[in-house]
Amino acid sequence: MTMKILLGATALCAAAGAASAEKWDMPMAYAASNFHSEVGTAFGACVTEGTGGELEIVTHPSGSLFGGAEIKRAVMTGQANIGERLLSAHENENPLYGVDSIPFLVSSFDEHEKLWSIAEPYVEKALEGDNLHYLYSVPWPPQGLYMNKTLDDIEGMKGVKFRSYSAATAKMAELTGALPVQVEAAELSQALATGVAESFISSGATGYDRKVWEHLSNFYEVDAWLPRNAVFVNLDAWNGLSDEAKAVMEECAATAAADGLEKSKAYTQFTLDGLKENGMTVERASDHLMDQLKAMGETMTEEWLAKAGDDGKAIVDAYKGQ
Repeated sequence: MTMKILLGATALCAAAGAASAEKWDMPMAYAASNFHSEVGTAFGACVTEGTGGELEIVTHPSGSLFGGAEIKRAVMTGQANIGERLLSAHENENPLYGVDSIPFLVSSFDEHEKLWSIAEPYVEKALEGDNLHYLYSVPWPPQGLYMNKTLDDIEGMKGVKFRSYSAATAKMAELTGALPVQVEAAELSQALATGVAESFISSGATGYDRKVWEHLSNFYEVDAWLPRNAVFVNLDAWNGLSDEAKAVMEECAATAAADGLEKSKAYTQFTLDGLKENGMTVERASDHLMDQLKAMGETMTEEWLAKAGDDGKAIVDAYKGQ
């Protein structure tokens, strides 16, 4: 073979490779500095490298491509091939998406991982029914209560504008007498600054990322639940991948899940310390307030079980039976 023919063949191979390469945009709702976004970015780089560029995944944090509430539907309908979303925000579509937000069923990472090991196959099946292939998920740190005043009794929440982002948080507002206001994470700082929201329940990570000390004064550790962000792929796009690309994505997903869990654990104390350093009062809720919240949690648990049917009961029974 002459050098001219050899170079021509090489060029044709390169052109064929470029033609078969795909770029997937991955919308994410949280800031680029948030650990979920960092894990997602590392996952994307892992897939891009592992497939030799056959599949490039580019992340778009802070709701810059699609707002948080739009991400799941965008991936379902193929507007984006892959995305990350807080699953419990879609509990109204399927109660199983809220299994990670049953109040006080679990309050620690160890308890939560036991629950998720049982619930994950059920959630994966539910996502498949929505034309989504589940890849991995990462828990947030335990959820606490943000206020702009001291809170010793649940009565102090009456009339307070309370940010809701899921069925569980909206129900909590209802049961405490607070006023639920739908606010996505990317809009939280503005909502607090303008008085649209005055309180919310979330992890120390959300408060730290959004510098809520500029507007709020108190964070109460109540460890209500540990919701998860899940990464999923449009099922048709998934089925269109080569077996080799699928294997790379699954391997990178397993790495992301493990790394994300460790980052979440480490981020828990780091962000609580950050809230303190910036002037917020961070403390455990009083026993009286915890008793009130847990009583409310029992009501919410019964309501969730009634909605979730046999699958929900099977998950909770299996968890409690361990």
